[in-house]
Formats: sequence, C-alpha cells, structure tokens
Amino acid sequence: MKLPNILVGCGLLTAIVALGFTQGLLEQTADAAAEQAPMFEVDPLWPKPLPNHWLLGNAVGVGVDSRDHIFVIHRRQSFNPRTEIGAATEPPTSECCVPAPNILEFDPAGNLVGHWGGPSDDYDWPSSNHGLTVDHKDNVWIGGNGRGDSHILKFSREGKFLAQYGKPGQEANSASSEHFGRVAKISFDAKANEAYVADGYANKRVAVLDADSGELKRFWGAYGNKPDDADLGPYDPDAPLAQQFRNPVHCAEPSNDGLVYVCDRPNDRIQVFKSDGSFVTEKRIAPKTLGDGSTWDIAFSKDPQQKFIYLADGKNMKVYIILRETLDVLTSFGDGGRQPGQFFAVHSIATDSAGNIYTTETYEGKRVQKFLYKGMGPVTKADQGVLWPKD
Repeated sequence: MKLPNILVGCGLLTAIVALGFTQGLLEQTADAAAEQAPMFEVDPLWPKPLPNHWLLGNAVGVGVDSRDHIFVIHRRQSFNPRTEIGAATEPPTSECCVPAPNILEFDPAGNLVGHWGGPSDDYDWPSSNHGLTVDHKDNVWIGGNGRGDSHILKFSREGKFLAQYGKPGQEANSASSEHFGRVAKISFDAKANEAYVADGYANKRVAVLDADSGELKRFWGAYGNKPDDADLGPYDPDAPLAQQFRNPVHCAEPSNDGLVYVCDRPNDRIQVFKSDGSFVTEKRIAPKTLGDGSTWDIAFSKDPQQKFIYLADGKNMKVYIILRETLDVLTSFGDGGRQPGQFFAVHSIATDSAGNIYTTETYEGKRVQKFLYKGMGPVTKADQGVLWPKD
C-alpha cells in the first residue's frame, strides 16, 4: 500500500487548488479596488462609405442631435489636387474624387442621411469653417478660424439658415460686444439657454451669448481676468503660468452642475470656471507638449453626474479619460496612425445618448471615427493604445 504517498499527493493538490483559488480572489479584489472607467472599442466599419466619389477634408467638428444623428463638418478646400480630387480639377484628371459637401449627417448605423452647407447669398460662409455643435433645440452652430472670420452661423439641422452673429472682416478685439475673433467652437447650457463661445484663434476669451438672440451677455479671459489681446509669444513649459489664454481658446464646455471647462490649447491646460466667469481650478495635461498643444476638445460622459471628461489631444494623438471631480487622468487611448482606432490630429469629440464617442481628425487625418461604449471596467493601463475590437 502507498497510502502515505497518496495522502501527500492529495494534500499537495489541495494546496495547489487553494493557492490558485486564493490568487484568483486576490486578482478579483485588485480589479475591484482599481479605479473604474468607461471602456471603449473602435467600430472599424463606421461610417459607411460615402457616395459620389466624395471625400472628407480636414474634419474639424462633430455634433450629435436629439435623435443621435451625427453631424460632421470638414473643409472642402483642404485637399491636394494632385493626389485626392482629380475629378474636381479643370479639366478632370481622373474619375475620382471630389470634396463632399461641407456638412454631412449620419444616422447611428453610419448611413449618410443628409448633407448641406457652403457659401450662400443669405450669409457669410467662413473662409475656414471651424467647429460644429448641435444645441438643445437641434440647431447647428459653426464658427470659423480663417482670416476675417469674426462671426458665427446658426442653421436648423436640415440646413436652413437661421442667424448670423457678427460680421466678417473685423480686427481682433476681446472687448467687442458685436463681433468675434476667429471662433473655434460654440457649446450650450440648455437650462440657461446660453451659448458659450471659445473665441478663439484671434480673440482670447470665453464669450457667453443668449442662444436665441445672439446678444452678448458676458465674457472673460484666463483666471477670470479681463482678456488681453497682447501676444504672449511661444509657450514655455518651464515659465510661470500665463495669466491670459493663448490662441487658440479651443473649447468652452458647460457642465450640468454649473461649471465651465475651457481648453486653453497651447498652454496645455484645462481651466474651470463658474458660469459667471469666476475661476475655480485648472489642470495641466501633458505640459511638455509644444506647438499645437494638448487640450483640443472636451466631451462629457452621459451619466447624470457627467463623472468623466473625454479630452481630445491632437498633438499627442490620443483621447484622455479624466475624472471630472478631480481632473485626474485615469487612462488614455489611441496612437498615431492611419488604421481604425489610431489618430492623426484628433480635433473634435462628442458623445451620443448611449455613451458612444465620435472623433474627427484634421490636417491629413481627414476622417470621423466611432468608439463603442462597452460599459465600466477597471483601469489596468495608463495608456491603452489602440482599442481594437476583441472579437
């Protein structure tokens, strides 16, 4: 009989099983203790191919309406005629391709369901259209960051012209009550019926308008200071913090609890204000980033508390997931490249009612992408890289 050996073997097996069970519990406990964050993966088949040999140029704005239809704006004049739009040259040099209309509307499945925009006798189309946001009444607002773009346009979601605020051709003046200075983006406080203007590429302020009349109600600069249009020179990450915004002031996003989050893009920071312009706090993001800066655009998570900020960083080719209460970066995703889930100058960001993220890319990125919300999960990596589908 080898009963003692059998008992020893059984004891060893039991210990191994117990050790494995304990390790599993430890891993589960560690996961449970880890900070939870929204999880995403790219949808590589969204949107569906465009008709008519259409191409997107610099894609500089994205917004979502009450039906979860996605509106994208791009620049039709941002193509290289030798390589991209042979069919649009005079005479045509090839069968393909031509710039798509300025504003494209997609349904949630990625079907193109509408298109409009461009110059008209009824309004002054910007020399370089910039930014697109859909307000709480499903109206579409755009700015412009080209020379002489000192105005804002407002349309219905079907493309009917509704209003123009300001006139083109005005000089930069952050104290103006009538005109703007190359507006980057407009965002909205539905409760107050107010529009927050990131103003912008020439002016250095946040301006707040009545969303119906366009009347200017208030404005402010960095730290709530009176805005100063003086040229601050290049950003130096080791210098004292600038007391004014640098150009461009690229977003001004009001939250549900009465705060306003401002993208001071070349200064690599988010500044937070109360809705009256009182300064609350700030956070530097990737503060060694030079040139275009790190803080390009902001969207909030769709829970009632808007617990998370999604921050587009076009220079570092990624999106940060930030805890809104503390402004701590929990994780990031993306990488530079041409494949789905990668970025070239991720410029604008928006969320739909299901929590999905939409991004657009400017410069040579020239596309819109969708990132599917996959629920909450533990943060296991500071940088997740490309969020390719697991299946």
